Amino acid sequence: MDRRSFLQVGAVGAAKVCMAGGLVGAATPARAWPLARKPHVMLGIDRLAAENFTLLAGKRVGFITNQTSVDQSGAMSRVVLQRGLGSNLTALFGPEHGLDTRAKAGDHVDNARDPVTGLTAFSLYGQHRKPTPDMLSNVDVLVFDIQDIGVRSYTYISTMILAMEACGEAGKEFVVLDRPNPMGGALVQGPPLLPGFQSFVSQVPVPYLHGLTIGELAQMAIAKSWVTPAPKLTVVEMAGWQRAMNWAATGLGWVPTSPNIPHWQSPYYCATTGILGELKQVDIGIGTRKPFHFAAGPGINGRTMASDLTRLGLRGLKFRPYRSRTKRGFGGVEVLINPNDTPDLMPAAMALCAEVVARSGKAPLTASPASTRSLFDKVYGSQALWQTLTTDASWQDLVTDWASSLTAFETERRPFLLYN
Repeated sequence: MDRRSFLQVGAVGAAKVCMAGGLVGAATPARAWPLARKPHVMLGIDRLAAENFTLLAGKRVGFITNQTSVDQSGAMSRVVLQRGLGSNLTALFGPEHGLDTRAKAGDHVDNARDPVTGLTAFSLYGQHRKPTPDMLSNVDVLVFDIQDIGVRSYTYISTMILAMEACGEAGKEFVVLDRPNPMGGALVQGPPLLPGFQSFVSQVPVPYLHGLTIGELAQMAIAKSWVTPAPKLTVVEMAGWQRAMNWAATGLGWVPTSPNIPHWQSPYYCATTGILGELKQVDIGIGTRKPFHFAAGPGINGRTMASDLTRLGLRGLKFRPYRSRTKRGFGGVEVLINPNDTPDLMPAAMALCAEVVARSGKAPLTASPASTRSLFDKVYGSQALWQTLTTDASWQDLVTDWASSLTAFETERRPFLLYN
């Protein structure tokens, strides 16, 4: 079967419709970037435009989007879609960080009128996290086109899952315009999500690094009944993407997905220090030019910590001493990651949590109130890490404990992989 196709998935099966055709003209770029050559990867929005939006013909379309939704040339997807559909593009929906991706993590985002298209942009990170029936009243099909980063706790996939559920309840269709996982499709690491810990920062039971594209994840969510009732789902596949590709290999320009994910390498750092950053009395670089690049706490000798971490021999990672510029008396390490070396991100994340907590006299735990602990557990996916840090148990045991669940997930996800 030709991989350059749409993949249509219902609640009970799948069917492919082959696609072909030429690209339409480019629209105004969301943010300009220099491209040394034509990108290797054709995105879902490009495939849709190449077929003259036939998939959406005659339908009223709602669009879940933000500044990361751009085509190969960097043109805003919502501009491309409005040019192709005209008045049939009826509403926009924005996730955490808003349409312009500038709101800080956790900040409430209000409904607004989009100055680019003139359409109402309903916030899915304000009063509602899930589209309401009123929001969908002028919509036949809801289209999702947002760049994810491949980390389970990043809320864009949670927005997608809840929107799929809303469409299933309202009898609306759902379309995913697929995009690359910036860390590639082979990096599967980290803890599972255990029952009882599902939340908006852990919406689906996948490993912390799942190695799926948003289209693959949507397809798996329906097949595994993570979305009920299920809508009719269509995934518009990319062309030219391979699982071994990290973002740099795609030739695409990077648009910051949120204030603390400014570069294409940022997802690697978010995966490595993001869990630690949920605790109090730590410094991971938020507010600096290198968010997520550091792991520090009060009273820590960075030189000793860097030396001890280096001796662990974690693949694709190096550590050097760091003294915090934002928190007086905080020391630790700067993390250096080689994204081309299949780095041990999640083992490193556990080591950093353990080292910062132990070397700072458990200050990150004692300073964290019950609400912080609850969020920390939900981000990790269980109470196991908190218990390990509290009792000074071995973080390596956590990594060993993941092994069977990661092996099972690799097998479970295989039928839903769309590339290679």
